[in-house]
Amino acid sequence: MKIREMGRLLICVILLAGMFYSPAVFSGVGRTAAISVFTGDVSVRLSGEEKLLPAEIGMVLSEGDILLTKSKSTAVLAIDGEEGTAMVEVGENSQLLIAELVENQAGDKQTLLDLALGKILIKVKKVHDPASKFEVKTPTSIMGVRGTEFSVEVEAIE
Repeated sequence: MKIREMGRLLICVILLAGMFYSPAVFSGVGRTAAISVFTGDVSVRLSGEEKLLPAEIGMVLSEGDILLTKSKSTAVLAIDGEEGTAMVEVGENSQLLIAELVENQAGDKQTLLDLALGKILIKVKKVHDPASKFEVKTPTSIMGVRGTEFSVEVEAIE
């Protein structure tokens, strides 16, 4: 009898959990950017952490993570994999925040990279869905693209 009661309790817990984990509550699916190549002194600050971690090939970065490169150092991020949305080459002395990387239920992808300092070269695949966005933010501007190759540079104020 105790097994039957435990089974009922377990079913109730599963049903309640299913109600809270519905698509209406979680409208966005997380995406990632992976470090495919890097040279020199490159580090990562994971979202919510204060400690810097040394970069590693294949290291997966998510929304809220920051990539930092030092002098004579570079890194390449593959957003959504090597054949995914974009390749981002991060130049030396750069600080890049992955501000937004989500995909909604309809498959629309929202990408926002925040370049605080340094230089990036981006190769974006053609964005076919009008609701999808690929944007780069700097301290002075925000730009969006639909599929192209471009670079953005932010210099320090001295």
